Amino acid sequence: MCQHRPPCPTADSPDRGAARIQVTFPEQGWSRLCNGVTLFDDTGELLPGGETVRPHRPAEAAA
Repeated sequence: MCQHRPPCPTADSPDRGAARIQVTFPEQGWSRLCNGVTLFDDTGELLPGGETVRPHRPAEAAA
């Protein structure tokens, strides 16, 4: 999918979220990356094969 040089991480790479954004809909809360991953504002992901990745925000610091 990716035509960039150097190529972006693939959808099955641990750093898949570092791929370039192809299209973004901030009003809807999601972006499509060039590796086919749909990245949601809550940090959840939808992979090209339909698998989901739960949101993985860092734990907030205790007050």
